[in-house]
Amino acid sequence: MRVWEGYYTYFMDISISPSHIPSPRPEWVIRFARIGLIAKGIVYCLVGALAFMAAFELGGQTEQGAGKTGVFQFILEQPYGQVLLAIVVAGMLCYTLWRLIQAIRDTEDKGKDAKGIGKRIGYAFSGLVYGALAFTAAQLLLGNGGGSNGTDSRQTLARELLAQPFGQWLLGAVAVGTMIMGLYQFYRAYSGKYMNKVQSEQLKPEVRTSLVRAGLVGYIARGIVWLIIGYLLLRAAIKANFREAGSSSQAFQFLEEASYGSYLLGVLALGLICYGVFMFVRAKCEVISTKG
Repeated sequence: MRVWEGYYTYFMDISISPSHIPSPRPEWVIRFARIGLIAKGIVYCLVGALAFMAAFELGGQTEQGAGKTGVFQFILEQPYGQVLLAIVVAGMLCYTLWRLIQAIRDTEDKGKDAKGIGKRIGYAFSGLVYGALAFTAAQLLLGNGGGSNGTDSRQTLARELLAQPFGQWLLGAVAVGTMIMGLYQFYRAYSGKYMNKVQSEQLKPEVRTSLVRAGLVGYIARGIVWLIIGYLLLRAAIKANFREAGSSSQAFQFLEEASYGSYLLGVLALGLICYGVFMFVRAKCEVISTKG
């Protein structure tokens, strides 16, 4: 009898204690994250493929058309291009919302100290960047030419900053911040932090090593692109000329103009494809936190 009384007391304690009642997991956040990572992987794989084609003058491809905006135009020109581009836009919006949720709800438990706030600002910045890309792609989808009339977004940013008081200093600060982000990609690669939340044991052993290496190469390639973009912004700040700034397409062109530029751009392009492939790995194997 006492045994049954003990069980009864135990279950009654659970029933009246909210802490014992598991809250439902917001599965939609996980879906948004995985769909967003897939969309990001598609974009980077295409950027890398088009950059590789531009490096060796394949298919008439140029560096100007190898940036993210050029990728959207490339998708649109394919059979069922409008449908494909709409899917990519939806995926990037999912990625944007996931990043903003990470920043606002602190689902990664980064905290409110300086380091945690910095991480959360980074999540928000990433979300806003891909939100802007989704907006550009949506405008292209609706026949509005991407809304930029051929003007590079970073040139627009540089022009607006240079028009402000102390504009060269402001643009210089953005340039330095961009280069720091590039160096951080190297740090993530060499420290192995890019694998922190990826459960690689879900992968088959024969492909696990190759995909992990793809992530390493991909983050290095991405860091190089950020460093070049930061350098172009810094050059625009020093010369007070917004036309010196540029995004990934201008970074590819800058690399192409160097000695052995075609080979350097080709290697970088393969690295960006590796980064895109690793986004697919993240979509499948990453632990997505939904607490907050």
